[in-house]
Amino acid sequence: MGNKKVVVAMSGGVDSSVAALMLKREGYDVLGVTMQIWLDEGLFEIARSDGCCTLSAVDDAKKVCDIIGIPHKTVNFKDIFKERVIADFIDEYVHGRTPNPCIVCNRYVKWESLLDHALSLGYDHIATGHYARIRELPEGRYAIERSLSTNKDQTYVLYSLTQDQLSHTLFPLGGYEKTEVRQIAREAGLPVSDKKDSQEICFIQDNDYAGFIEREAPDLTPPPGDFVTSDGRKLGTHKGITHYTIGQRRGLNLAMGRHVFVSDIRSDTNEVVIGEDRDVYTDHLTVKSVNFMSLSPDRFRVGDERRLFGKIRYAHPGEWCMVKRIDKDRLEVRFEKEVRAVTPGQAAVLYDDDMIACGGIIEERKTE
Repeated sequence: MGNKKVVVAMSGGVDSSVAALMLKREGYDVLGVTMQIWLDEGLFEIARSDGCCTLSAVDDAKKVCDIIGIPHKTVNFKDIFKERVIADFIDEYVHGRTPNPCIVCNRYVKWESLLDHALSLGYDHIATGHYARIRELPEGRYAIERSLSTNKDQTYVLYSLTQDQLSHTLFPLGGYEKTEVRQIAREAGLPVSDKKDSQEICFIQDNDYAGFIEREAPDLTPPPGDFVTSDGRKLGTHKGITHYTIGQRRGLNLAMGRHVFVSDIRSDTNEVVIGEDRDVYTDHLTVKSVNFMSLSPDRFRVGDERRLFGKIRYAHPGEWCMVKRIDKDRLEVRFEKEVRAVTPGQAAVLYDDDMIACGGIIEERKTE
């Protein structure tokens, strides 16, 4: 098995707690680490009480570690969280895109920063409570494979992990259902066995993304502008583009006599385009900043095409598509059936069977 020293990212929830318990039982030398990411007292006060990095989460993680019989420490990652996650979140929204901060946090905080810290302490692996599996392929590459729990599969938010990071990662829960994980926690007497899952962005308490941006970056907050049709006809005044995302219907306050939807956001002109439901569908998009996983970039050259299964958001059930590599880190994706609300800034994750082939950030939704 090699080095059996592992740092477990302890969020204070049931999944990471059981991950630590399982590794301890398997004979690993386990250290539980909770990442401190709150930036200052103001941001901490608005952090979700059920979030993964609050003071209550630290207390829960410490209690679990005491019961399991492993050491626990809290590590300050607030600077990298602010630089990578918060700054990206704000920048994407003010430019009319809709980011997924959990993906950015996984890539640069939970893996890059935590793994560096673990290696500096003499540990060889990090582990989390994600529902996913890692497979080492015959050619030596690593890939993330779907969890056996289809309801809890979290592979979508892990597509950006590098080959080096995957080689040092363990996912103990990949072969379990959530009900089984909770039962293991109960039998072990862990106080978090029935703790509810954190569902929303951890640093925004009220789900008011625009309000958060206005508080944290007032100088960058876009002003009100025009609701327009696709051909430029003005329909009304919007509150600022950070309040909207592709496919949105509620909160538009437009007296149109029928349901209308956000079909595009034009940050360069500060316009929010309004259309019919059919205008929100497309089968064609481009993807940038591609990270290759089971699909080796050496075997998928510029101009090559392959049929893969694609997801355009975490809750998207997925659809078959043809994927073409159009340059070093960009893809063109054409779905076999139209998909709804392709949103720039979100991730497009592409699967080959049950493994992530590659993924990247949605750059543009094509409407031709």
